[in-house]
Amino acid sequence: MKVADALRTRQSIRAFLPQAVDKAVIEEILTLASTAPSGTNTQPWRVAVVSGESKIKLQSAIETAFRTNQPKTMEYKYYPDNWVSPYIDRRRACGLQMYSTLEIKREDKQRQLDQWAANYRAFDAPVMLLFFMDKVMETGSYMDYGMFLQSIMLAALEKGLATCPQAALGEFPQIVREQLGYSDNEILLAGMALGYPDMDALVNSYRTPREPVASFARFFD
Repeated sequence: MKVADALRTRQSIRAFLPQAVDKAVIEEILTLASTAPSGTNTQPWRVAVVSGESKIKLQSAIETAFRTNQPKTMEYKYYPDNWVSPYIDRRRACGLQMYSTLEIKREDKQRQLDQWAANYRAFDAPVMLLFFMDKVMETGSYMDYGMFLQSIMLAALEKGLATCPQAALGEFPQIVREQLGYSDNEILLAGMALGYPDMDALVNSYRTPREPVASFARFFD
């Protein structure tokens, strides 16, 4: 698969087939992704690959925390406190596109809640990836991590797999630490669903738009 094709066809998948993913395939994807650049080659990524009974137990605990309104304690600010245009407009359009596709109406709060809760099960993908980083690292390592995550997603696509990067999986870090045995010295950044896509699922039928280059790039000759 050409890089251009991978970039164009990658999408965030929210429904997966129950087919398991071989450990060797996951290891190969992570090996490829580990070639991503990082400042002075620090390679700040630490990955938990969660599947089977471990995933069922962990996702049950996280979803229960969400449904019982336990406080979210994400360890860094992903979104701004005060939204402004054009970002708030794009965010609203993104949510409206998904709910419209699924025919979930604004007043149907229970269906909205259930759809959001699927985040905490990694959309029922067979594999949940969780990404940790030593707390001693600073802002530059977040940039490094972004390149690593994109590398995972593109490498997975070449293997016939699909992904969905998920900040929501970083909202209950203490539960994740307790279940998986990670130290308080490590930040839980986010997670990612990984598996074979169910392309017959309605939720996977839409694509979010992208801005044209002219709207975000300036050329200086």
